[in-house]
Amino acid sequence: MADKRNSSRRQALQQQGTLHPHPDAVTDPLFHSGEFFDPQDIVQVKYEMLRRVETDKAPVAHAASAFGFSRPSFYQAQAAFSKSGMVGLIPQKKGPRRAHKFSPEILEFVASLQVEQPDLRPADLAQRIRKKFGVGVHPRSVERALARSKKKPL
Repeated sequence: MADKRNSSRRQALQQQGTLHPHPDAVTDPLFHSGEFFDPQDIVQVKYEMLRRVETDKAPVAHAASAFGFSRPSFYQAQAAFSKSGMVGLIPQKKGPRRAHKFSPEILEFVASLQVEQPDLRPADLAQRIRKKFGVGVHPRSVERALARSKKKPL
């Protein structure tokens, strides 16, 4: 029964993006002495690491190591917690947050090209963007940018 509960908890943590990628690196005894503390829950692990330093006055290097993190990771977690509370401890998705190569100027250029020559393919548009702005974009990125611009109400 415990394995089934552990499996469903692990699945929930994974879906939420809070599954610790290295739970075996957590060596702190608290996370191996009962069922309340779960080394797979990265938010719980980070919070307890921060609490250990703040409340118990443990050295940063010792706490970071016991909870499976580096000192720089500790300080990142501390800053995120100071800024946003518990929500700051939730891992953020990696990668770009927006289409950073498509400036308003480039989007306007693409829109004018589409008006003048509606039969241009995304590959053609990507080539024209590279030629005019010196910015290399993939044709699929052009398709996505066009789809986003059509969704926005004018």
